[in-house]
Amino acid sequence: MADRDDTAEERQLAGGKLIYDAPAEHVVRLRIHNPGKRGALDHEILDAIAHEVPRIKARCLIVTGTGGVFSAGYDIGGLPEDRFAEEAEKLVAHPFTEAIAAIEQFPYPTIAALNGHTIGGGLELALACDLRVGAATAKFGMPPGKLGLVYSHAGLDKFIQVIGPARTAELFFTAINIDAEKALVWGLINDARDDDEQVGEAALELASTIAANAPLSLTGNKLVIRTLLTHSPIDPDIEAKLVELRRNCFLSDDFREGVRAFGEKRPPRWTGR
Repeated sequence: MADRDDTAEERQLAGGKLIYDAPAEHVVRLRIHNPGKRGALDHEILDAIAHEVPRIKARCLIVTGTGGVFSAGYDIGGLPEDRFAEEAEKLVAHPFTEAIAAIEQFPYPTIAALNGHTIGGGLELALACDLRVGAATAKFGMPPGKLGLVYSHAGLDKFIQVIGPARTAELFFTAINIDAEKALVWGLINDARDDDEQVGEAALELASTIAANAPLSLTGNKLVIRTLLTHSPIDPDIEAKLVELRRNCFLSDDFREGVRAFGEKRPPRWTGR
């Protein structure tokens, strides 16, 4: 797969419903822009995420919304009534799964900047990211109980990993939206800011801080964290690979450069090797 220029100017994807830009060095941002449907996720947006994310070479990825909402979830409102069940299942099973997988498999850290209400599939999309910054005015919720929907086991597992089984049960059984204060206590978000503008600024500052660190450290630590979350207990072969990953870091050019730069009190010059 060919590298692409992640310093390129703003580009519109999915017919303008997903906006790509590079707001800082080594940082790429994807903005969901579907204002007429409160940031709802449709086939075009999800396909664009699934296609674009694996091609991004930045050291940190921000996923955010526009206006006063991050995403209201799946766009099921426009599905044809005579094929509703079939089309709804296609939307959830195909493009949504692939979009989530693309974000989860992105090798560098990802940040969800939740500039407003984050509901249903929008919340699962946010949980696919490593870190989440939310607006104090935002609401967070999972409405499957009000829709007659049994959620996917993979999706539920993400919530259990992040907020635990009891809070996942409360979120899904009640189908009631929670505020940012409770979301922060639960660990659903890492930080809360007063408004959507501050959320964007905080996410960009966090992304810039992350992107300034050693690429091998970012990808390696993310791999270890994700492996520990998805493998319990750890298979001996997987553990051996993690031990080898750590051993190799001591032999890397970047480790030597990091130690040298620390001693010389200067910014390191990373090569990713």
